[in-house]
Amino acid sequence: NVCRQTVSHSVSLFNEVGLELLLHRDFAPGREPFLTEEQQEEIKQLVLTTTPAELGWDVASAWNTKLLQSYVEKHFGVSISREALRKLLHRKGLSWTRPTYTLAKGDPDRQKNFEKQIDFIKKT
Repeated sequence: NVCRQTVSHSVSLFNEVGLELLLHRDFAPGREPFLTEEQQEEIKQLVLTTTPAELGWDVASAWNTKLLQSYVEKHFGVSISREALRKLLHRKGLSWTRPTYTLAKGDPDRQKNFEKQIDFIKKT
């Protein structure tokens, strides 16, 4: 699955320099990432340690790509697609899961008061 131009370029390099240059590549293919490694790590920690509600972004209790997209654009000045954010989080070892909720412990005094009210309502 290599295009003709790539094969032609590789053959030209081989003819000019030999096999050594083809085997030793000290440059990374592709464009520079939009976000630095530090920014990517900051996003990972943001997702792991906070909720959008805590930062005043939304009433949501979990991050999604739409909220992260807005956050990245506002804080880093970079417009990045939701799919790119999903892939970034996947590379960082995170995957999408449904949010889980933990119910708060009930207040025993309020529960007793509620039971009294229910008993009163049942009697009337």
